Amino acid sequence: MLYYLFDYLDKNFDVAGAGLFQFITFRSAIAFIISLLLSTFYGKRIIKMLRRKQIGESVRDLGLQGQIEKAGTPTMGGIIIIMATLIPVLLFAKLDNIYIIILIITTLWMGLIGFADDYIKIYKKDKEGLKGRFKIMGQVGLGLIVGLLLYFNPEVTMKQELSVQKVQIENTHSNTQVFGPAEKSVKTTVPFMKGNQLDYAYFIKFIGDDYQKYAWLIFIPIVIFIITAVSNGANLTDGIDGLAAGSSAIIVTALGIFTWISGNIIFADYLDVMYIPNSGEMTVYVSAFAGALIGFLWYNTYPAQVFMGDTGSLTIGGIIAVLAIAVRKELLIPILAGVFVIENLSVIIQVSYFKYTKKRFGEGRRIFKMSPLHHHYQKVGYHESKIVTRFWIIGILLAVLTIVTLKVR
Repeated sequence: MLYYLFDYLDKNFDVAGAGLFQFITFRSAIAFIISLLLSTFYGKRIIKMLRRKQIGESVRDLGLQGQIEKAGTPTMGGIIIIMATLIPVLLFAKLDNIYIIILIITTLWMGLIGFADDYIKIYKKDKEGLKGRFKIMGQVGLGLIVGLLLYFNPEVTMKQELSVQKVQIENTHSNTQVFGPAEKSVKTTVPFMKGNQLDYAYFIKFIGDDYQKYAWLIFIPIVIFIITAVSNGANLTDGIDGLAAGSSAIIVTALGIFTWISGNIIFADYLDVMYIPNSGEMTVYVSAFAGALIGFLWYNTYPAQVFMGDTGSLTIGGIIAVLAIAVRKELLIPILAGVFVIENLSVIIQVSYFKYTKKRFGEGRRIFKMSPLHHHYQKVGYHESKIVTRFWIIGILLAVLTIVTLKVR
């Protein structure tokens, strides 16, 4: 909203300083500061409100050190993250930008699913929360909406970098031009490969010459799968104080670099990556989201004064997935969100091995002392603050490796 006000003042009255709001970097910096202040200062008030309403976490005795002491800690703290993200976005982002619209829909949609899950756990005293099938239906529904918008909306385009020969031809006519015209595409980035790109439409090339028209048949299911997988991965990672919020802040910061580069024609050319018009505006959203996560850590680090609950974890996963898909970096998620992937895999391996051994030997056996993986290390004897810090370090290494993949082919 403020963006449009200052844009009007700059164009009609030439107000000093109003032109700063044209710069994504300036608006991103302000959005980060505002979200950080909101999540820290107003976060305390929300925590007090949650305490008054007795919205506390119900903790099962799993034999983990310090677990029982966490009973009664306020949950639904994801409200802090959502509030501290959306307010700066509404103030400083271009609200008619399709990518910002998609991210706002994602935040509200996943926030409502998570809120419903937490509400059932707290007020209905049902430890299972929202039934799994309804949660999956909600995630699939969001994936369908996001996939349709990204595929069919005319504002979602990309520009291919021209070959050296074409660049030389263009230069003989007028100004230097290294990118072709904006076009609809379902191409994405593939790490460690020459060319660094994959066109999803190639998977249905067998249907005939007009196969590109039906690329949505491949693209939309992929979007649905990624959103569902990443949101559940973030949900599983939210098990000890500060782990999910800190890991997500690292992931989102790396994605912020990608959104800025992809939306900047100069850096997209220099780094030889896809140029996605209008995608740079997502940097404002990423900055607000990162500020909200870091501010939330003020109260969520050990010993936590508030838990994010599914209201926060499902929202975080959904936003990360949509950001990665929007900048065509979704195939980098196994590296960038490696902490989420490891946590997911530890559960899958544990459950699968238990079922296999029970069927074969009559009794279930376990590979890990407990899953997800962070609980395994708690069982081994590590303090949860040490586990969280080491997971953060691994997350930083994975984020750096992900950014390096821009040039490693």
